[in-house]
Amino acid sequence: MPTQVLEAGRKKLVTKPFLPDLVYFEPDALEYPKGRKIYDWAKSHGLPIRMTTSHNRITDLPGDTELEKYRNAKRTLVVGIRKTLKFDTSKPSAEYAIPISTGCMGHCHYCYLQTTLGAKPYVRVYVNTDDILRAAQQYIDERKPEITRFEAACTSDPVGLEHITGSLQDLIEFMGKQEYGRLRFVTKYHHVEPLIGLNHQLHTRIRFSINSDYVIRTFEPGTSRFEERIEAASKIAKAGYPLGFIIAPIIWYDGWEQGYTELLEKLAERLELQEKTDLTFELIQHRFTKTAKRVIEQRYPKTKLEMDEAKRKYKWGRWGQGKYVYPDEQAEALRMFITEQIFLHFPDARIEYFT
Repeated sequence: MPTQVLEAGRKKLVTKPFLPDLVYFEPDALEYPKGRKIYDWAKSHGLPIRMTTSHNRITDLPGDTELEKYRNAKRTLVVGIRKTLKFDTSKPSAEYAIPISTGCMGHCHYCYLQTTLGAKPYVRVYVNTDDILRAAQQYIDERKPEITRFEAACTSDPVGLEHITGSLQDLIEFMGKQEYGRLRFVTKYHHVEPLIGLNHQLHTRIRFSINSDYVIRTFEPGTSRFEERIEAASKIAKAGYPLGFIIAPIIWYDGWEQGYTELLEKLAERLELQEKTDLTFELIQHRFTKTAKRVIEQRYPKTKLEMDEAKRKYKWGRWGQGKYVYPDEQAEALRMFITEQIFLHFPDARIEYFT
């Protein structure tokens, strides 16, 4: 996970950019300029490099136990070619998910990637960006004159990988030229410097995942601190990007009202007036599946995450798969309270959804 160090002469923790312990390459990935660039980057940092026949099959990760292998996988970067160019849908945030990376170096206990990635928790990046953008162009053309939105953070946190890949820069500048295409992504990392100064044409909305101090400290190890995220959000707003925040997962715990009140008070204090225009919020309550609960308890055996099915409501999802959410009364209390706090501090903001 990203290390936190003290800045020289200052009592301020800084979350350092992701540096993997091990890097795998598909041989064909080295035929692409981005693949060669990442290879040179890995060599310049003295990282161990291995070859693999497929980014979907890494079988020789170090570790004597499954838990050790999982933690080592989170520190492993796999560089490959994205062969499947049929994009998944990404409701409610966008029409489609645009695949530039899979997996995350963070250790958020609640993350749905725990189960969707299953036995492949290592971090994958794709170097055939031109192929991915050509596929995006086809989706845009098919839906014209409707606007087509693409979510770049469905299966990863691409900001945490941008210093290695540069892929978000490619997507942002591509969408800046599209009359009917828009880009969206969310992040828990503050390393946004490569995105400043790009010709985005207001076609990319960058959102930051935020939460109460208790939730970030207890359930989000390996990510940037709240203060770092807000500083980065201010930079993004000053660079002219549309800005948004996702409060997720909203968790019911002792003192949640005070926690979320303080969250939105701190957010309002740190953002300047001009940075509060065209501001969006997305609200997502905590949910889990039986499979996710089992995996989370294996990987984070000391987690304080509440996953008692008896305290939850079972909600059917797509493909007949269900999840446990808060009962209606609790969910409505969370929604109403946080909505009121948002409009108290950000009266011109737009809440896109609560789910």
